[in-house]
Amino acid sequence: MEKICVAGLGYIGLPTSIFFADKGYDVHGYDINERVVKSLQNKQIHIDEPGLVEKFLQSVERGNLTFDHKPAEADVFMVAVPTPINENRKGNLSYVESALKSILPYVKKGNLIIIESTIPPKTIEEFVVPIIKEQGFNPDENEVFVAYCPERVIPGKILDELQNNDRIAGGYTEEAAGKAAALFSKNISGNVYETTALTAEMTKLMENTYRDVNIALANELALVSEQLGVDAFEIISLANKHPRVHIHSPGPGVGGHCIPIDPYFIIEKAEAHTPLIQRAREINEQMPHYVVDKINELKETHEIKNIALLGLSYKANVSDVRESPSLIIAEQLIAAGYNVKSHDPYVSEQEVSVSLYSLEESLREADLALILVDHNDFINLPASAFNEMNQKLIFDTKKCIKPMEEITLYQLGNK
Repeated sequence: MEKICVAGLGYIGLPTSIFFADKGYDVHGYDINERVVKSLQNKQIHIDEPGLVEKFLQSVERGNLTFDHKPAEADVFMVAVPTPINENRKGNLSYVESALKSILPYVKKGNLIIIESTIPPKTIEEFVVPIIKEQGFNPDENEVFVAYCPERVIPGKILDELQNNDRIAGGYTEEAAGKAAALFSKNISGNVYETTALTAEMTKLMENTYRDVNIALANELALVSEQLGVDAFEIISLANKHPRVHIHSPGPGVGGHCIPIDPYFIIEKAEAHTPLIQRAREINEQMPHYVVDKINELKETHEIKNIALLGLSYKANVSDVRESPSLIIAEQLIAAGYNVKSHDPYVSEQEVSVSLYSLEESLREADLALILVDHNDFINLPASAFNEMNQKLIFDTKKCIKPMEEITLYQLGNK
């Protein structure tokens, strides 16, 4: 059985390590974060994901899953490190560069190097391969095989989607695509499609850019609907009954590690040809500011000083707060002088820069309840949940709360 070395033990690298170890591979995961490595060596997992702890402990006990702050020799090397955007909204490939340079002393001829991190188009050709060539290997001649195989998972279902989703194996060479495809085909239930590295890079980016543009359309509909006095959520529900229509839902912004970031990787390579993608980003980035402006408007007719902010993660029923618009809104409200008490049943205080309270504490003596995430815990909260508020005033950006006589309810996309 091949040995696998995984660079990066975050939301993708750690589950990937555990997934392949569970399949029987000898897997060595490494990360430059000493705290993360020490925690894993002490059998403590730092990612909250269904089913992950059990498989993690089983593999560690079997001895085929190890962790360290440096790489180890392997047959397959996977790079799953962050690729944020910099202050100019260009892809920051420094983590990819660092990971590559750290693994290359351990690489031998015939090894397979897979990049899973989301990257701008032509990164394999113009950035990754030159680094590998500097080490003395020639990927053009398949001395090592280089492929781009983007992850396709969502928090809350990572293990399930690692197993069942289709995958793309984008090879720098045709042989590299075949090598990567063979690895995944042996271990997943979904289909594996072979293509070029550049096509795979663009495919990954367009998957998330499509969603960003669709959400921007929904958010623009919400703004129009509020002006016209009609319910955007009802319009979307009815429109989606058409067999060829699937409009996403509006909300207070777009978060997560993919959708708010990936479109910029396309924009940086073809700025003149991406006006639609750029405009979608502008609309979605403006939504947190719109929510704050709406609260300031409500303050003109309601006494609002204390705000209960419900939901800090970027999506429902997960703890992931990466790029969460809720955090932007919380910071802006605090800066504007509001007293904000935040509550999220999935998020711990170590993950955010704001203090967290229980649902009851956050709502007690609040002048406004601001719902930013449609957690199951918030859907259809009864009127009694708001009894200790100074006034039962709710601004619901996710249509969680049904109208009730005792409640003054404002909804995003509904005047």
